[in-house]
Amino acid sequence: MIKGIHHISMKCKTSKELQRVKDFYIGVLGMKLRRQWDGGIMIDTSNGLIEVFCGEEGEHRKGVIRHVAFETDDVDKTAEKVAQAGYEIFIQPNTRVIDSDPEYPLRMAFCYGPLGEEMELFSEL
Repeated sequence: MIKGIHHISMKCKTSKELQRVKDFYIGVLGMKLRRQWDGGIMIDTSNGLIEVFCGEEGEHRKGVIRHVAFETDDVDKTAEKVAQAGYEIFIQPNTRVIDSDPEYPLRMAFCYGPLGEEMELFSEL
């Protein structure tokens, strides 16, 4: 029945914020613009989409979704690029092993995006 996650959706308030989103996800992280329309865009993550709407109504707030994790081939280089672009890395790159069966080794870092969204930069080891 369910084939996967098609997209996540975010909301920005102004066209300036929308441009910052494009600059970050496309310029810094190297994702591709899939489509755009008056007041919105869809960005291709290579295995799902990020949809961003722009409008003055509503407010930014954190809901039940804690963060979005993006798989990367090099957590450290990606985190460095994000930091060089002026975004906060609030958990520095580190290696962890989740105590599960089987064990789950990974490398990860956390940062804030242009709308204050929390994201994990992630790689399985």
